[in-house]
Amino acid sequence: MAVRAVRGAVQLERDEAGHMDEQVSELLTAILERNGLTTEDLISIWFTATPDLHSDFPAAAARKLGIVDVPLICAQELDIEGAMPRVVRVLAHIESDLPRSGISHVYLGAAGALRKDIAQ
Repeated sequence: MAVRAVRGAVQLERDEAGHMDEQVSELLTAILERNGLTTEDLISIWFTATPDLHSDFPAAAARKLGIVDVPLICAQELDIEGAMPRVVRVLAHIESDLPRSGISHVYLGAAGALRKDIAQ
């Protein structure tokens, strides 16, 4: 089985902990479902959030989903002028038999504009 990486992102409508939890949970669930993964396939997950998000850690949503024995880390995105606001990004390392070309990267809602080349 190979180690692969899955990307994803979601733009939040507002900086509220409950909303972040809902949106990040939706993103993680979509990543798992679209790639035929279970939590056992996860190696680690990196979360980044734009500097305008302060209400909670994106990783908290993963823990609430039951992803409890996978290393998670949160970091802040670069503060680039003109960048899309209120975005949480994910880089998940997984074990999968899928070829790189078979990985479904998930960009929900307006975040699809971030990576039109790989967004599903």
